[in-house]
Amino acid sequence: MSATDRIIARAAQEIVPGSIVNLGIGLPTQVIHELPERMDVLIHAENGVLGAWKQAEPELMDPFLIDSAGAYVATRPGSAFFDSAVSFAMIRRGKIDLTMIGAFEVDQHGNLANWKIPGKFSPGIGGAMELAQKTPRIVVLTTHCDKKGNPKILKQCRLPLTAAGCVSRIITEKAVIDVTDDGLVVREKLEAISDEALRAITEADLIIPASVEAV
Repeated sequence: MSATDRIIARAAQEIVPGSIVNLGIGLPTQVIHELPERMDVLIHAENGVLGAWKQAEPELMDPFLIDSAGAYVATRPGSAFFDSAVSFAMIRRGKIDLTMIGAFEVDQHGNLANWKIPGKFSPGIGGAMELAQKTPRIVVLTTHCDKKGNPKILKQCRLPLTAAGCVSRIITEKAVIDVTDDGLVVREKLEAISDEALRAITEADLIIPASVEAV
């Protein structure tokens, strides 16, 4: 199983029946493919869909039905369509139970930076700021390090923040890490890695309970 597949498979376990979930651009959008067909869950897209589902077969695809990332989607029985004002009103009222979101950086205080790298093109912050601020539970899906091998889990974010203190849990290909009042607590390891090796690729301080074993 690849690193990204490991992240996606573990992230799918965070979604509980009966919830309303927003899946951000990138890794999070792939989580939908890990969900059981009959699972009672409503996927929300900021462009105005509640009940988005896995992409239909090519011959059944509706070219006018896309999610906020521009991906073609299907819908489930009971789904609804509405304008962006209603969609963002749902977000601002805290009606989304869980948002999964990618990150350039996340730190030990739960701060999130995922929308802009200075000097590089950015399409804008989009709905990420509202989702990060107003969703009760934010789960970050990210590789543990960037393409150059630099840690993405930091003591303090250096890039412009999307939102402060918003992250509840971080899932990487290495571990599942919770943001707590005491600091970052490793709940699970997703590959065979020693405590020392995990700390070496993480700038932030990690609390690793003795009960957490390498898989």
